[in-house]
Amino acid sequence: MPTLTAITVLSGGHGGAKFVQGLLHGVRSGALPGVSPEAEITVVANTADDIWLHGLKICPDLDTLMYTLGGGLDHERGWGRTHETWSVKEELEAYGVEPTWFGLGDRDIATHLVRTQMLEAGYPLSAVTEALCRRWFDPALGRSVRLLPMTDDRVETHIAVADPEEPSGRRVVHFQEYWVRLHASVPAELVVVVGQEQSTPAPGVIEAITSADLVVLPPSNPVVSVGTILDTPGIRDAVVKTPARVVGVSPIIGGHHVRGMAEQMLASIDVEPSARAVGLHYGARAAGGVLDGWLVDTVDADAVPTLEGAGLRAAAVPLWMRSPEATAEMAAAAVRLVS
Repeated sequence: MPTLTAITVLSGGHGGAKFVQGLLHGVRSGALPGVSPEAEITVVANTADDIWLHGLKICPDLDTLMYTLGGGLDHERGWGRTHETWSVKEELEAYGVEPTWFGLGDRDIATHLVRTQMLEAGYPLSAVTEALCRRWFDPALGRSVRLLPMTDDRVETHIAVADPEEPSGRRVVHFQEYWVRLHASVPAELVVVVGQEQSTPAPGVIEAITSADLVVLPPSNPVVSVGTILDTPGIRDAVVKTPARVVGVSPIIGGHHVRGMAEQMLASIDVEPSARAVGLHYGARAAGGVLDGWLVDTVDADAVPTLEGAGLRAAAVPLWMRSPEATAEMAAAAVRLVS
């Protein structure tokens, strides 16, 4: 197999960011078989989690990826900036300004201020993201990593939940309210991605997929992270047609998500929360899906024969991302699977 020099990852926030961090470690250390230590990584990020609050444009997945790869993420919380303070949040609460359930740290607010000012000046989100990433990536990563939003258009995920007080018996809340205020503690009856059908991929996204040597679906939420990226018009078709191999990593281990609310989201589309079911949900490219290979954890090794019977290359390896080294080995297994 020729040396791989371009890898594209379709990523959500926390899980995807940890995977890309380990992937980058593996590339630079030469631990990935057949991958050049100079390989470039392009990350296409989910932007359907975005929300406007207090007049500011908040892009949680873009920021988690940017802070993680740039060394500024608070890993204890799994989001936001290191050494954060909360004076603005406390002042807003003192004024009684809603929503109080979504907290913006003082250091994090600077990112949202710059982003909002640039958007209001007419710059598209892709150009704004590139400008923000220069601060975080250029000192240590240079141009070896590129972060792209899936679209420059406004796309927002909303979740329908039961509400007997509403005439319809349900109400719709923004994804961030479902996750941050409700803690995904009530069943998600329906996922509605507003604006997606009218959206178009951001500049560079389709080229990043079709010109890659390898495309990776990391252990991000298959419905509201990877799923919303794939459902952006034109992206799924590009993944299906790319000459690159496409490999995915299960976000489900032993029947449960590692972090987040994949189980709740999978229930909303009637997909069982298992490594097997998620792999079959994505499907083999040979049968109209998007994958060539699918990695599951060793505890889910009994799913491998079923996955292979559905046309997927499959393997069971340790998937816990406990360190960049462990994640790099996981990435190496993904490369080997489809090489």
